[in-house]
Amino acid sequence: MGEKITDYKMIIDGEFVDSKSGAKIQIECPSNKAFFATVPRGDKEDVDLAVNSSKKAFQSWYKVMPKERGKILLQIADDIEKNKEEIAKIIAKETGNAIKTQARPEMNLVVDIFRYFGGLSSELKGETIPLGEHVLSYTRREPIGVVGAIIPWNAPVMLGACKIAPALCSGNTLVMKAAEDAPLAILKVAEICQKYIPPGVLNLITGTGSECGEPLAYHPLINKLSFTGSTAVGKIIMKAAAERILPVSLELGGKSPSIVYPDVNEEWTVDGIIAAMRFTRQSQSCTAGSRLFLHRKIYDNFIGSLVEKLGNLVIGDPLDEGTDMGTIINNKQYTKVCDYIKDGLENKNTEVICGGLPPKSGPLSEGYYTIPTIFRNTSNEWRLAKEEIFGPVLVAIPWDNEEEVIKMANDSHYGLAAYVWTRDITRGIRAAHSIESGWVQVNQGLGQATGHSYGGFKQSGLGREFSLEGMLDSFTQRKNITINLNTPSKDLEDL
Repeated sequence: MGEKITDYKMIIDGEFVDSKSGAKIQIECPSNKAFFATVPRGDKEDVDLAVNSSKKAFQSWYKVMPKERGKILLQIADDIEKNKEEIAKIIAKETGNAIKTQARPEMNLVVDIFRYFGGLSSELKGETIPLGEHVLSYTRREPIGVVGAIIPWNAPVMLGACKIAPALCSGNTLVMKAAEDAPLAILKVAEICQKYIPPGVLNLITGTGSECGEPLAYHPLINKLSFTGSTAVGKIIMKAAAERILPVSLELGGKSPSIVYPDVNEEWTVDGIIAAMRFTRQSQSCTAGSRLFLHRKIYDNFIGSLVEKLGNLVIGDPLDEGTDMGTIINNKQYTKVCDYIKDGLENKNTEVICGGLPPKSGPLSEGYYTIPTIFRNTSNEWRLAKEEIFGPVLVAIPWDNEEEVIKMANDSHYGLAAYVWTRDITRGIRAAHSIESGWVQVNQGLGQATGHSYGGFKQSGLGREFSLEGMLDSFTQRKNITINLNTPSKDLEDL
């Protein structure tokens, strides 16, 4: 007898509802390939109900005092914190991300995000423009209206929170489409939000990209689009925004470089490379440092230490406290990653340093498990060094000349993140300034934190998230008001 299937609902206008068609999507657990839940398969009709609900709610929500909206976000943060362990287990089960290394830290960050933006409500300020004593000219920050948001499956609650919190703080209402492969944890967060906000302020819908996401992107009552996902889909979202000249925020793909200088052939750097590559997230991250540029002087020794440490990572059940690395999200992505590995194994100019194709038998064959894989190549000009794999496949390239390695790092249509490793801080800063990426870290491989103005250059996206500047730029619009103070006087008796 199989596992009991739990039936989840969408949230529209404060109610927990099925899709109008009654259709469902089955949710698969990637660690054992068993279906354990269903969500509504929303379509155009459901999207229309959600958007109209948010349109109606906007008329009163934007009038709520910013200070009060901030207090609401702080209450939501407290409630999420009480439930974060339960939600972390849901994340681990639906995404395959290990609870110890990923799901639990993700929930801690989600609490931080709501608290951070809850404290920024008083910062929705405008400016005065000194045009002279005869005139008062000032700007004010106003909400945009109904925001249509679409999130991916790799860190669904964190990426959902960094849209929900700033959008609501700044007075917008939100219709969010969850990822069809991982909608359950963000549904739980949206459920918590409903306790504190009026109906329609946050609607959470579920469905496929074509049936639910596309109608949301093209809905005539949407005032702004915010999307996190692949560059290919980002282009579709941009096209939808162009139809009506909508503001758009896009956080897209990446093929991020890690440049290691010869003065840091040390254990902490190896640990940093593992963190930057997001191996404990199965490298399912757009910020993964998947192009490792190692100075030739330290190449062999450094790689040896890296392989040894990767061999100590425990791969297994995401809900097991001993697991470091879980599973790929689904069969489609698993097959894609395996195809890239096959390509590397068959490339005559490439050497496989560790890893390879996943095992065909044993416990790891029961789910979408992959193993850390490193390929050596002398060129940046091949498929595995150009394309976003979204799996634990690292390309390691030796370098000698600083100018040349910076050139290789920038030789990409992506520009999201980058990592520089050196004890020479002047050299590190120089490299960071030269790299064409929106977010560069020197001597650390950490993830995003509240306060970062996070976003990409080139085809890695438009706009910023995680920061005050990101909220102001992405979720408000500036209005200028100018008042003539020299209006001819008139007797009050004549009024």
